[in-house]
Amino acid sequence: IINNEFIPALDRVGELYEQGKIFLPQLMGAAETAKRGFDIIKAGLPSDTSSSHMKIVLATVKGDIHDIGKNIVKMLLENYGYEVIDLGKDVEPDVIIKTVKEQNIRLVGLSALMTTTVHNMEETIALLHESCPDCKIMVGGAVLTAELAKSIGADYYSKDAAGSAKIAAEVEAAL
Repeated sequence: IINNEFIPALDRVGELYEQGKIFLPQLMGAAETAKRGFDIIKAGLPSDTSSSHMKIVLATVKGDIHDIGKNIVKMLLENYGYEVIDLGKDVEPDVIIKTVKEQNIRLVGLSALMTTTVHNMEETIALLHESCPDCKIMVGGAVLTAELAKSIGADYYSKDAAGSAKIAAEVEAAL
């Protein structure tokens, strides 16, 4: 349901927004509707409290309040058995670094939807590499490309939630 219905629908809403055929209120309404749907689906899934996978931190970078993409990634990673520490949206770099150190995190996922927050993502990545050199960083979001992700110092780029799960498996296998 998620991969075949929700994600394509959200992709279509994003396309319509980019084309100027719908506007921010419709985009936010669609995101909220999708979140409610995800919550309903998640409530019906069996909960596996015996996660044998690594912990992953997810956050939307400082200055960005959009979190639907991050929430999709979170749900998918949890469905694969990863323990996800969701720091939310508009997260300061020091909060991310503190969590990584306290929880011995090996993978952080950062999200940015707005071009104005890519600089904040770059700053967060630099601080993470400096403070937590063993931690890998994957990034995603509507404004990013693989080239841009590389240029701001990210270890991995994912264009979608499924890619994030593959990255998590790769990082975990290398531990």
